[in-house]
Amino acid sequence: MAAPRGQSPREECEAGRETKMWSRRNKTARCSGCDVLLVVPPQARTIRCAVCRSITDVGSSQDPVRQAMGFLKSVVMNISNGISSLNSSSSSSGSSSHGYPITSPPPSFPRVRGKKRAVLVGVSYVGQRYELKGTVNDVNCMRYLLIERFGFPAEGILVLTEEERGPYRVPTKENLRMAMRWLVSGCESGDSLVFHFSGHGVQRLDPSGDEVDGLDEALCPLDFEANGSIVDDEINETLVRPLPRGVKLHALVDSCHSGTVLDLRYLCRLSRAGYYQWEDHNPPSGTWKGTNGGLAILISGCDDHQTSADTSALAGSTSTGAMTYSFIQAIENEPGTTYGRLLTAMRSAIREASTGIRMSGPIVSLMRKVFNFGLTQEPQLSSSEMFDIYHKPFLL
Repeated sequence: MAAPRGQSPREECEAGRETKMWSRRNKTARCSGCDVLLVVPPQARTIRCAVCRSITDVGSSQDPVRQAMGFLKSVVMNISNGISSLNSSSSSSGSSSHGYPITSPPPSFPRVRGKKRAVLVGVSYVGQRYELKGTVNDVNCMRYLLIERFGFPAEGILVLTEEERGPYRVPTKENLRMAMRWLVSGCESGDSLVFHFSGHGVQRLDPSGDEVDGLDEALCPLDFEANGSIVDDEINETLVRPLPRGVKLHALVDSCHSGTVLDLRYLCRLSRAGYYQWEDHNPPSGTWKGTNGGLAILISGCDDHQTSADTSALAGSTSTGAMTYSFIQAIENEPGTTYGRLLTAMRSAIREASTGIRMSGPIVSLMRKVFNFGLTQEPQLSSSEMFDIYHKPFLL
């Protein structure tokens, strides 16, 4: 059976994180709601505060009365946060100007070094009614692909699954947050970063008005029912905005409703005939969703309104995600392919799954998989900048 990788939980999602590597041209502004100091990119006309989620117009002066009210709110919040920190047994190294706690990566995380590193996350939700069978397989196959095909060092790959040992390797919300921060920490020109997530994805109403379709996309960590999902605004602030010039991030997300889960500025619309057009997804609010000069690219399992399948195997009683499987198959069949040919091959593999065509390749042979019938999802490509998808080679 092909199980969808999506749920519809109701939960509040915090958002925000300070981007530490903005250029000197950037300015700062006080949030109109809570008076938190915000870092404002030069292109932005408005910016959203992740503490109180207020939208601040950074192009005009603020009302002094609102500033005073915001200051009083910030005093109350600071006192409350101080009491909470005294009563908490866990420690934090501080917080960002956007309100997210910035915790140092735990000792069990690999030391940040080398030009290539990756975070691979597979959430199975073992014992739950929405349990997934193929996510750990996805992670294992992606790890093998990165090492054998793209030269990633094994010590530079951080894996989070329920089968990993150690409390910080379980894909909880806080561990996933720390892993994302670890991935971009200290990155510099020439670095290649990969973020892979295999698990459930959801949509929820966007309260801020920065989504074209009015809905936020989010990833579901293991403890999402208790602690909430990780919304696309936070993912963008953590993984995308800090990227300096010369750094390249590829995110591969195999979950439901994942088409724009990184909130990147452009979505590639590709027809079956092979024609493509970049669709502008800059927020109507004017909130900045770009990088700090680097390049961020997302290959997702399906469009925002679609579900992504967890496919059962016909041999070995194992499963894998349809997107991850088709991605690896496309790389195996055509090394050095372009983004356009890669996306076309992935979509074709899913459409032709019901024909029984056998697929091959040394990595695919390890998976021993074929697709189940009835898959209708279409992998998507989005990016922080537009490019010619048929001329730009796919390189990690």
